This record gives sequence, C-alpha cells and structure tokens, in this order.
Amino acid sequence: MALSPEKRARVMQGEILIDLDWLPDGVIGANGCVFIEAEPPVAWRMLTDYDHLHETMPKVVSSRLLESNNQTRIIAQSGKSGIFIFEKTVNFTLKVEEVFPEHLWFSQIGGDFEVYEGEWRLEAVDGKNGHATLLTYKAEIKPDFFAPQFVVSFVQSQDLPTILKAIRSYCEERAKS
Repeated sequence: MALSPEKRARVMQGEILIDLDWLPDGVIGANGCVFIEAEPPVAWRMLTDYDHLHETMPKVVSSRLLESNNQTRIIAQSGKSGIFIFEKTVNFTLKVEEVFPEHLWFSQIGGDFEVYEGEWRLEAVDGKNGHATLLTYKAEIKPDFFAPQFVVSFVQSQDLPTILKAIRSYCEERAKS
C-alpha cells in the first residue's frame, strides 16, 4: 500500500487503512496498514510465532511450523472466513521467507487457493513511548473454489481490519510488560 503523506498521517494517528483492488482473472488485492506502539521485534515475534497464531490472530483456526531452513519456513494453516452464517474453513500450506525484523513474504504452495501470496512489512517509526512499528500487509487472493470476486472483496473488507486491530492490541499489550 503506497502511503501518501496524508494517509501516513492518518495511520500514525491510529486509523487502520484498508485498500482492496479487483485485479485481472478474479484476483483480489488486499492491502492494509496499522500503527503499533511497539517496536518491530515485538510485532515480528507475534507474526512469526507460527505454532501459536491460532491463539493470537483472528480467523486462524490452526497453525503449525512444518519446516525451518535458514530464513525459509513452511507453515500449515487453517482459517475460517465468510459472510454471516456462510463461513468456510480453508486449509493451506505457506512458504514464508523472513528478513528479520522488517519483512515477511508468503506464498501458498498447497491448499484451497488458486492465488494466495503477499507480504508483511514492518517499518520502525517513532511512537509516543519510543520505538513503534508501521505494519503493512499486502496480498493477492483468489480461492480455488467458487467465490465471486465481490464476495471475496467483501470478506477481506471485514476480516482485514479485525486482524490488524488484533495484532495492534496484542503487540501493544506485550510492549507494556
């Protein structure tokens, strides 16, 4: 998500920004940005605690680290998403490339999506109490099952703010201790 000075100021004031794009071939581009009053290593630990993401991140039903080799991780995850009473559990295996403490790239190597890839960026910024993090999420998503683009877009517009708020709350609580 490209942040204009105006958008960056809004995020730094606590607003969570979400931007969704309808890309070719039914792919949804999902982008989000949140300011966290915790330094990047705190957010990093939360995002890379793969065996416990189901305890800390909404919509994650299960998560476990399968392989670890240098900066590459293979993770098996299940998530629940949907609209109202129409929820679906999706399963996928992700390859994650890590550059501590600033960047995570992920891409599905197996599972319920035709396209599922993206990144987390952690930028060190000044906060009220010292070091803070500007966390940016960017993904391209297309399920491997029937789900119209407008439905996937709507689900992302509901889920992404919830996820980013939870990450912020979790990290800020850890930064206080």
